[in-house]
Amino acid sequence: MPIAADVVLGSNVTIHHPSLVNLYGCRIGNDVKIGAFVEIQKGVIVGDRCKISSHSFLCEGVTIEADVFVGHGVMFTNDPYPRATTDGRLQGEADWTVVPTTVRRGASIGSGAVIRCGVTLGEHSMIGAGAVVTRDVPPHAVVAGVPARTIGNVRKPGESA
Repeated sequence: MPIAADVVLGSNVTIHHPSLVNLYGCRIGNDVKIGAFVEIQKGVIVGDRCKISSHSFLCEGVTIEADVFVGHGVMFTNDPYPRATTDGRLQGEADWTVVPTTVRRGASIGSGAVIRCGVTLGEHSMIGAGAVVTRDVPPHAVVAGVPARTIGNVRKPGESA
């Protein structure tokens, strides 16, 4: 069941190795490319013309707008205080609430980045490889490090805010 029957795929979606992905309950836009060993969980929305590179994990609660690049091995989270058990029993869906994350149009996320739940990555922002993003990233900002900090912007000289 690499691609579940409840997945909505747009037109011209390329999944290089359909037997090596795990997609269920998600919606994928038009002209999207998805690499091997990617998991996209229920409720995730991926916009048009995105590239999701191999070994990435998009958990429930993630919304990715159009024209976004997700590098290899990018991890999203959806629970700020994860626990295996509650009062001595394994947790189920009723024991926690998904905290949503949004990636705005044109953003790029470098390989190995970790995106903490509840943040918004601004339009055309750039997340450095290996960064751990723990708070919102402004539009056009370049962030890097652990935790990620703004180190520049991707606006062209003379381009207005």
